[in-house]
Amino acid sequence: MGGKDKSDQDNKLLDLFISIGLDERTAKNTLSNNKVTANLTAVIHEAAVIQGCDRSVGNLLYTVATKFPPNALVHRPTLLQYIVSLKIKTPAQLDAAFSFFLNTGAEDFKIKDFEEACGVGIEVSAEDTERLVKEVFEEYKTTILELRYKTNVGELFGHVRKRQPWADPKLVKQLIDAKIFELLGEKTAADNEKPTKKKKEKPAKVEESTAATDEPAKPTEEEINPFLIFPSPEDNFKVHTEVFFSNGPVLRCCNTREILEKHLTFTDRKVFTRFPPEPNGYLHIGHAKAMFVDFGLAKERNGGCYLRFDDTNPEAEKKEYIDHIEEIVKWMGWEPFKITYTSDYFQELYELAVELIRRGHAYVDHQTPEEIKEYREKKMNSPWRDRPKEESLRLFEEMRQGRIDEGKATLRMKQDMQSDNFNMYDLIAYRIKFTPHPHAGDKWCIYPSYDYAHCIVDSLENITHSLCTLEFETRRASYYWLLHALGLYQPFVWEYSRLNITHTVMSKRKLNRLVTEKWVDGWDDPRLMTLAGLKRRGVTSTAINAFVRGIGITRSDSSLIRLDRLEYHIREELNKTASRAMVVLNPLKVVITNLETGSILDLDAKKWPDAQEDDASSFYKVPFSNVVYIEQSDFRMKDSKDFYGLAPNKSAMLRYAFPIKCTEVILGDDNETVVEVRAEYDPAKKTKPKGVLHWVAEASPGVKPLSVEVRVFEKLFMSENPAEVEDWLGDLNPNSKVVVPAAYTVPCLKNAAVGDTFQFERLGYYVVDKDSTPEKLVFNRTVTLRDSYGGKGGK
Repeated sequence: MGGKDKSDQDNKLLDLFISIGLDERTAKNTLSNNKVTANLTAVIHEAAVIQGCDRSVGNLLYTVATKFPPNALVHRPTLLQYIVSLKIKTPAQLDAAFSFFLNTGAEDFKIKDFEEACGVGIEVSAEDTERLVKEVFEEYKTTILELRYKTNVGELFGHVRKRQPWADPKLVKQLIDAKIFELLGEKTAADNEKPTKKKKEKPAKVEESTAATDEPAKPTEEEINPFLIFPSPEDNFKVHTEVFFSNGPVLRCCNTREILEKHLTFTDRKVFTRFPPEPNGYLHIGHAKAMFVDFGLAKERNGGCYLRFDDTNPEAEKKEYIDHIEEIVKWMGWEPFKITYTSDYFQELYELAVELIRRGHAYVDHQTPEEIKEYREKKMNSPWRDRPKEESLRLFEEMRQGRIDEGKATLRMKQDMQSDNFNMYDLIAYRIKFTPHPHAGDKWCIYPSYDYAHCIVDSLENITHSLCTLEFETRRASYYWLLHALGLYQPFVWEYSRLNITHTVMSKRKLNRLVTEKWVDGWDDPRLMTLAGLKRRGVTSTAINAFVRGIGITRSDSSLIRLDRLEYHIREELNKTASRAMVVLNPLKVVITNLETGSILDLDAKKWPDAQEDDASSFYKVPFSNVVYIEQSDFRMKDSKDFYGLAPNKSAMLRYAFPIKCTEVILGDDNETVVEVRAEYDPAKKTKPKGVLHWVAEASPGVKPLSVEVRVFEKLFMSENPAEVEDWLGDLNPNSKVVVPAAYTVPCLKNAAVGDTFQFERLGYYVVDKDSTPEKLVFNRTVTLRDSYGGKGGK
């Protein structure tokens, strides 16, 4: 479609949407969503209100367009007639209608049952409504008087609705507001105050935040089991979707009873899903959500999930990526029912393509990519679209035999070039590529497209639930059109929102640029949201799965999840599993003047906050000598009330050791830089300073503590959503990786192995990196102790 034609069409649709009472902003937002636009346009025509209608009716029509159950589309015109005739006129009635049709599906129903379920004909008088509100207030009067204007009005509304769901919601709200004012009077100054949070008592030790002890809210049924939303395989005879053709007919796609029964017999009525990555890159955290949905549903229903490599492009696939994907799937805790490749089905796909031509649903085309694009924009048919089937069969065979040059022919599906859905514009089914295939060898020189192969292989593998992200929603029409055209079994398709996280990019193209142009240190760079990068950073698969489960399986598009939320789950996991140790990143030398040189005290330090005194395995030994090192940031020449570190003539507690008091400061040649602090320790621990510091000591005179490299990682991008930044590479955080070449650590870390995780006290959680050598350990910071999402850190 040309730019002007599209603009004219958008303006017509905008006027149509405004005519039913939508405000201009909502109407414009609707136009930006192809599915809602198509649905709302169809609803307006089905309701016969193309000349406009009352706003209250229009709002209900809009809700039908966005929420009507797809398994019962055949009954949508009936509901619309009830709305237009004002027999259904409230959101509560509409919600009841949706529930009724969700359970009914495409089956016939009794009008009487429908009307009873939706409250049709029930008129609730103002007097009855007022009486109900009065009853609710009498029941909850004590609570309302206690909470006053902090009373949850929504809960009161819910109590009224439970007793009488068909009461006018506007009247109910007015009566509740009036009743509250009647009971409480004008708001007082106290009513207008924001609720104050109770101050927590200051802990004796202030180096780290403590875990919150509030009881969590009781989880909902869907939070406990997010897979409840998916239907059982036996229900897969209902209408999946409607395909609207430009010349008038509507294709209502569903399985026949015969096809479904054959499928159920093959699967033994079990759930089968598939996780179908392309082996052309490393998996990222968005794939973790896909794995959770695909493998999780199959596991919850005692079924199986295929790991299927979508290897239709021989030029992009690599063995490296295949090996990585298999390894990561296993690391994430999932076990495939079977590992397959789309290329395993190349022969069946070819035979079905021949059948598609025979049935008059495909043709060989000679348009160039540029011509195809131009004709699609203009909604014009290809000049070869109506060539005889026999000719297309002959040419397709020549394509297979390699007798036609690459780029000179494609096989296209004969769909609907005038459709409002661009994914019905005669999509390409096969193209010529004289490239050997990594898995299939050199047998083929024609390769199927994703749009052709994906749905057919779903059907051939008897997948019960084909689950994908929302950007594939507009391909649903093409998916079902093709399976219908070939008379194949049709899986249940359901789309969910893709996972987007702040301060990173998830586009495979952008990730590839970051890696190939060396903005980062490979696919497993700990700053990336690749699963390999997160693993190297010390993030556990259980933390990732808990994060994914926490955000749920929703259809809310364009949501951006804060990175804090992922970090919360990482801390929750590591707080339980990472043993504690003391490490000083930027050491400042402290000489204990009242402890004899060479005198070494072996002290006990806790590996775990709740270590029991009689459990030796919960402690590690830490040497204490007359030379210790503290963080440079834990010393100041000028003290202040909010500083709990060391300062001249001030004391601080050394963790697991003794209080020390600064008695002297040695400055460098510039007379500003502190190079050494001298202090006295209190062996009797009579002083009780507020500040508690981590530290590391020399284990023997003149020998520095164990030196390690520490890599401190921050957010990779400065903007929350770098994908929207025009110069996204310019948004890279220059301080996303800071290397501390010589941090000091306690001796017990000497034998730490790659992958071991620790909490460096007062600093954060760290993991031993693969770059470690026998001579020097390297640690990556996984996450800080501070938690802005859940309000807690480690102990």
